[in-house]
Amino acid sequence: MSSSSSEKRVMVLAMDETENSQYALEWALDHFFTPFGSDAPFDLVIVYAKPFPPVPIASVAGGPTPAVAMGPEIFPAVDLELKLVADQVTEKAKQICTSKSVQGALVEIVEGDARNVLCDAVDRHRASLLVLGSRGYGAIKRVVLGSVSDHCTHHAHCSVMIVKKPKSKK
Repeated sequence: MSSSSSEKRVMVLAMDETENSQYALEWALDHFFTPFGSDAPFDLVIVYAKPFPPVPIASVAGGPTPAVAMGPEIFPAVDLELKLVADQVTEKAKQICTSKSVQGALVEIVEGDARNVLCDAVDRHRASLLVLGSRGYGAIKRVVLGSVSDHCTHHAHCSVMIVKKPKSKK
């Protein structure tokens, strides 16, 4: 059986604006792509989950809301900022791939909650591996804020690798 690109397994890698996700990308490229050149064992799909822009909720609540108090002009500005961040993150991902001599990575921006976006990307691309950076939250913060990696380890239909950035020595 020949080893064509269409027969490769797919790795979905979660990317955001944090150093931890950049480290996870670099680590994955160093271990699964750069040493193999064009014979890498995976096709790479990098996914950035762009948060939904805010929407006015005054009509739902029926009364004054923080959205009304801030004024409607805030929403386009926030949406523009979210788009700028998405563009910066995806450009950074492409730069990292280029610096590691990795060509052909698919970079996607998908709007939505990162937990759902990543699990959906795994299904859509039939990925065999999902790679995430670890934010290093303790148990309390994970419970309060919700952990993307915890959610994905329980709901993604593939293996999940969490790459933890080593603590810098002082």
